[in-house]
Amino acid sequence: MDRADITPALACQLIAAQFPKWARLPVRPVDLVGWDNTTFRLGDHLVVRLPSAEKYVAQVEKEHRWLPILAPQLGLPIPAPVARGRPGSGYPWPWSIYRWLDGEPATPERIEDMSVFAIDLARFLASLYTIDPTGGPLPGSHNFFRGGDLRTYDKQTRQCIALLAEQVDARFATEVWEAALSTVSRPSSVWVHGDVAPSNLLVSRGRLSAVIDFGCSAVGDPACDLAMAWTFFVGKSRAVFRNALDFDDETWARGRAWAMWKALSTLAQSEMNRADPDVAAQRFGWRGGPRDVIDEVFADHASSG
Repeated sequence: MDRADITPALACQLIAAQFPKWARLPVRPVDLVGWDNTTFRLGDHLVVRLPSAEKYVAQVEKEHRWLPILAPQLGLPIPAPVARGRPGSGYPWPWSIYRWLDGEPATPERIEDMSVFAIDLARFLASLYTIDPTGGPLPGSHNFFRGGDLRTYDKQTRQCIALLAEQVDARFATEVWEAALSTVSRPSSVWVHGDVAPSNLLVSRGRLSAVIDFGCSAVGDPACDLAMAWTFFVGKSRAVFRNALDFDDETWARGRAWAMWKALSTLAQSEMNRADPDVAAQRFGWRGGPRDVIDEVFADHASSG
């Protein structure tokens, strides 16, 4: 199904057919619709999320299974599923209705104190990592191997480095990547969010108020959750974020690699599509473009030695 065909009208049809008690509520797009799902607000207190491609469908069952278990153990609100839809009205996959969470996606302008925000996020992640992971899903295709072994993306990363050799320092990028691959990964034993990005962090009154979109969650290596250190935090706030999380240097090295992989793949994809890479970065909510992220990773790697 084409993403452009997932419209408010389609959402209205699905709701009317399957959840008639909400059929009179208005359906309208949200400002930041996301990528894995197309999102609509349903009335004042609900939100509709429809997977935008088949590869995102497994996230529906996972969130309905695990979010109610994770939520009571976390210090901030996360999405609460209230209904699970089925295929219909020409839409081929299961979909979800959640409670609406107030707040706006994180941007530097909306945050009162970036260091306080860094501490709040670190505390949320620390609480997530203490939750019993028994029975939780291991990294796999359902979450694009977030929390898994970086070697899953070894071939892609090296291809991106070669493709972008005229834009980035290929030797240094390879050094950053191989330094991460040489570390001993933490045992796959903690819950990870898998997509800690500003677009998935809600801010209200200048403070972190909620964390959304657990579609990439799994039980694995928390290094994947550290990319915010280079995509959003700088200087003091990055140091505060790092100091608030009890990880060794090897975990942070893998975190740098995850951030660089995302930036390289974003830049390479934009290069192949002749698109502006900063547009994608804006969708993620990054402070700068992918080249800026790569520069931050390089500088941090250099200083870590």
